[in-house]
Amino acid sequence: MRRLLSLLLLGNTAMYAVYLGVGGPLVQTAIANIDPANKVSNAGLVAGVSAIFATLFNPVGGALSDRTHSRFGRRNPWLIGGSLAAFLALAWLANATSILMILIAWSLAQAMMNLFQAALTAIVPDRIPREKRGTASAVVGVATSIGAVVGTQIAAAYVGKQAGFYLLGGGVVAAALLVVLLSRDPRPGQYEIVPKVKSSNPLRFSDFRWVFIGRALMVLSYFMVFMFQLYILDDYITLPKGLAPAAGVATLTLVNTACSFVAILVSGPLADKLNRYRVFVLVAGIAGGLVLLLPLVSQTWGMMLVFTALQGMAFGVYMAVDTALVTLVLPRAENAARDMGVLNIANAGPQVAGPFAAAGVIAIGGYPALFVAGAVIAIAAALTVIPIRSVK
Repeated sequence: MRRLLSLLLLGNTAMYAVYLGVGGPLVQTAIANIDPANKVSNAGLVAGVSAIFATLFNPVGGALSDRTHSRFGRRNPWLIGGSLAAFLALAWLANATSILMILIAWSLAQAMMNLFQAALTAIVPDRIPREKRGTASAVVGVATSIGAVVGTQIAAAYVGKQAGFYLLGGGVVAAALLVVLLSRDPRPGQYEIVPKVKSSNPLRFSDFRWVFIGRALMVLSYFMVFMFQLYILDDYITLPKGLAPAAGVATLTLVNTACSFVAILVSGPLADKLNRYRVFVLVAGIAGGLVLLLPLVSQTWGMMLVFTALQGMAFGVYMAVDTALVTLVLPRAENAARDMGVLNIANAGPQVAGPFAAAGVIAIGGYPALFVAGAVIAIAAALTVIPIRSVK
């Protein structure tokens, strides 16, 4: 179990390093260098369109891996194939010379990364006992935080250079190889259990549907702000002399991660011990929404540090326990990757709407309106756990 959790930590760290390092500073800097006057609208366009590919390919990849019956296992071929294809797409992205090239290359990279993600995510319901799902989800949450630090630190060190794309893409390939070589992918007949419901559509299962809606709203709230963090520091916050926005993003991510790390380590195992998941999600979601209002009080670097620390704690608790909640409401365990892929539409889908919505909100009311909108959406996300009945 410890080895498997360590491999989950490694695989998810490499994956989120790409999402948050490439999708944040590296892509946004490349966009700003090509067309600085239209950086906000172009960044929203690239993030939105590429997220469409993520939205489509995650459930497709999950369904394909569920139905893969080879002597190498059903997840392994997609872990290796997805990571290698993503690396090639990132290599092309590193050499992009136009906004169109950036859009196409990052969209392809997102698609291939989601083939990898669908197989990796299914490992938890495939191989982790139900009573340990909170702990496993905490590991995934920690990996998300570490991946954010690794990705943004590499991005800050290689901003404007090709090496950052190659390093982050190579990390995913290395992680995929280690997961495949050091863990055993269950063969057909070793993972099926009696299904909870007869329907093949997981969204017809009420508890799954509420978790889906809540996750979609929370991710929408998060990415509406996060994807414009570089521009928020550049255009809205008064930074200390000598601190560049890209370096500021790296620092904020480090603070966010440290606080999130502690919150995740405590909340996941505690939720397992208490056998209570919904209350953690509810309180963390509401707290995360209220924290988004802090930058309205003061537009200083100090307030951004406070905001980031508190947001890290709230979002860390939310994602760690909500991820466990997801695995506990899966309708059919033999379709784990497909159903997790459907759920991951709630992760990727808001990334389609988020940048466009955020750009529209900023155009109407500036960055203050963006923070208010994010807060309202986060609180609404928290409230969706109330109707869930199959999990305490």
